[in-house]
Amino acid sequence: MTEQFKPNTTVAGIIYHQDKFLIVEEIDDGKTVYNQPAGHIEAGENLICAYQREVFEETGLTVMPDYISGIYYHYSEPLKLYFLRFCFVTELDSLAPTSPNDSDIIQALWLTKEELLKKAEQIRSPLVMQCLNDFLAGNNYPLSILNSNIT
Repeated sequence: MTEQFKPNTTVAGIIYHQDKFLIVEEIDDGKTVYNQPAGHIEAGENLICAYQREVFEETGLTVMPDYISGIYYHYSEPLKLYFLRFCFVTELDSLAPTSPNDSDIIQALWLTKEELLKKAEQIRSPLVMQCLNDFLAGNNYPLSILNSNIT
């Protein structure tokens, strides 16, 4: 019998105010890269709690998602891994100060799309820009599409 396939399930956040996005500068495999606040779901955690935990760990912010901009199934050739990513959106009333709680995070930055594109070679994954572009295209799915027996 073959072992059951399980993709890496992750959450990510588009945290937005006016024309700025909250992006984390982090170390990945010894290199500085730019990413959305994102990470893996832990055992016993529902998707919204995973999103809130990851955002807090990487930015110091306590947020509630407003909606989902997309769900992505992605194969990373360099890692030889499959990912299932849920991208949440939180729209803020003002630019919030950040204070990362994760030692891999150098800093959290408020950047425009244009500023992020200037760092294109250092963007951690193609999913970062895909999520951002889907948000800007108006993708907006209610949180009620998520169903879980984990609270």
